Amino acid sequence: MATGEHAHGTVATIDPADLPEGSVVTGSGRVSSAVVFAEPDTTGKVPFSTEQLARLDEALTLASRDTGLLFAIYLGELGPKPEAQAVELQASLENADSAVLVAVSPAQRVVEVVTGSEAKLRLPDRGAKLAVMSMVASFKESDLFGGLLSGLRMLADQAGHRR
Repeated sequence: MATGEHAHGTVATIDPADLPEGSVVTGSGRVSSAVVFAEPDTTGKVPFSTEQLARLDEALTLASRDTGLLFAIYLGELGPKPEAQAVELQASLENADSAVLVAVSPAQRVVEVVTGSEAKLRLPDRGAKLAVMSMVASFKESDLFGGLLSGLRMLADQAGHRR
């Protein structure tokens, strides 16, 4: 069991067994959930350790909290039209207008950063391109985790603090 604080300051006890699949209680007591957009890879190959997933979750949370934008990562196949698929995935996010999606398909060697209409005002294409170049450099060195982490940081820095 873990104890965490709600946004209103009350404390609740959370039993990890009661959480839906793909959800965990982090060390800080916050519940982190992964959403599956497609069927998972059945090869049994997991790209990240539990610690790396927790660090990515924390980076997403901090980027979202600091900027006021919603940051999300999609990792997987993007189909025959990767850009169109990334746009569709971004549009499906909650508050899509203020959302930033980093979509990566390692097998296709594709990285897409898609911003909603409000997010685009704070994150110009030039800033997104610099983050993508940084991610690609890490990916070429077989560092998927490091590339995503540094890319998120760069995107959040480019977007600036919450207004």
